[in-house]
Amino acid sequence: MPHTPALLVLDMQNALMAVADRAAETVAAIAGLRERARAAGVPVVTIQHRGEGLEAGSEGWRIVPELRPAEGETVVHKTGADAFVDTGLDRILTALGVTEVVVTGYATEFCVDSTARQALSRRYDLILVADGHTTKARPDADGLVSSDRAIAHHNAVYRYIGYTGRRIRVLPASEVDFAAPGPPVRRS
Repeated sequence: MPHTPALLVLDMQNALMAVADRAAETVAAIAGLRERARAAGVPVVTIQHRGEGLEAGSEGWRIVPELRPAEGETVVHKTGADAFVDTGLDRILTALGVTEVVVTGYATEFCVDSTARQALSRRYDLILVADGHTTKARPDADGLVSSDRAIAHHNAVYRYIGYTGRRIRVLPASEVDFAAPGPPVRRS
């Protein structure tokens, strides 16, 4: 099967970006990546969460202006952390012939992590965009590590995690190339 990537943009919504760590930098990294994906003919799939504080149609629920989907781009609505559960995401990616997902968005340790792991379990290769995901701005408190430590931790985990037959890479947005990757790198 030919290499076919898709860019996933998770939960980059007004209310969430209002509380996110390095929101402007993350939005800018994703926006640049999205433009490159579009130019390369790579599908962009926007994932939009609905729930408490993110009621459909509310201003907080809306995607930030810099990342609003273009006419005809796919939007998937979800109500849980995993963008594959009770949505048509897997069906959409399969219909597009996608073999690799490029994951970006909010929140690193919840929706981004859950979706990335499910993508691997569903046999997609994965690129986690190191500077293209974020979480709620916070210090170390209440058993959670600070936002910058959570982001760094997840980037490190995905550099070492292994799924048989899957290619997993953690790259800054500037290094994401939508062309077919080389052979998988063996981990020791």
